[in-house]
Amino acid sequence: MDLAPATAADLRTALEGTGYLVDDELATIAWLATRLSRPLLLEGEPGTGKTALAEALALAAGVPLIRLQCHEGIDASQALYDWDFPRQILHLRAVEAVDAGEGRGSLDEVEAGLFEERFLVARPILRALREAPAVLLVDEIDRADDEFEAFLLEVLSTWQVSIPELGTVRATVPPLVVLTSNRTREVHDALKRRCLYHWLEHPSLERELAIVRSRAPEVSEALAEQVVRAVHAVREDPELLKPPGVAETLDWARALHELGVRDLDTASAAASLGVAVKYREDSERVRASLDRILGR
Repeated sequence: MDLAPATAADLRTALEGTGYLVDDELATIAWLATRLSRPLLLEGEPGTGKTALAEALALAAGVPLIRLQCHEGIDASQALYDWDFPRQILHLRAVEAVDAGEGRGSLDEVEAGLFEERFLVARPILRALREAPAVLLVDEIDRADDEFEAFLLEVLSTWQVSIPELGTVRATVPPLVVLTSNRTREVHDALKRRCLYHWLEHPSLERELAIVRSRAPEVSEALAEQVVRAVHAVREDPELLKPPGVAETLDWARALHELGVRDLDTASAAASLGVAVKYREDSERVRASLDRILGR
């Protein structure tokens, strides 16, 4: 599959071939992003499959996945490029050693040599522009600040960046850009307008069960259904700090299978709960309700 399949149905089939199951709405908006060369902004609770969609798109298309993990204080140099300072110092010392006493090479030549391609460290955005076709995943854009959003918007509008020492780098083929947000803060309207948008919910029980069957076929049908029902019951608690996502459902099902569990009971659920629930407060709440969660 290329990055722009003929129809949304083709994209859905290709994604399902990687084990990522999508509904018609998500398949359609993802397909439009590939056809229109527009970034795709995915928002939703942690664990709803936002990052996994970018991974599946790259896998289905057979192109590189280049990931930029956003964090508080991230700046353009961390996303774009930097210079390999230690190697530049070694280069200077080598020049000094060779030219010592011989007067070879002007100062301008030596300085120019410090900013050759070999000393350039390409960060994710520059790599995506150079290596396209590729999928560029900008993960958790809501953790970055306004200044970084403005920089990203400029890149997404022009598909090019300027490196003063080397010139302008343009993408011959725009990468497919997938931005994810857990909505810890609102992404600015200017960036949203540039993107196509989709909100991801946790999957329905039936879809999540299909995901487990596809991604963890070694788990028995009965155990898979018990785990999925238990996870959905856990998510119903509005007081949880972080409800388990699809990844935790898969991990829990696989862990129980490895433990030789055939029927999910209170004891086996309590013993393996740390696979699915990652906060002490959540763990205490779930443990206290395991009988109800498991329908005992």
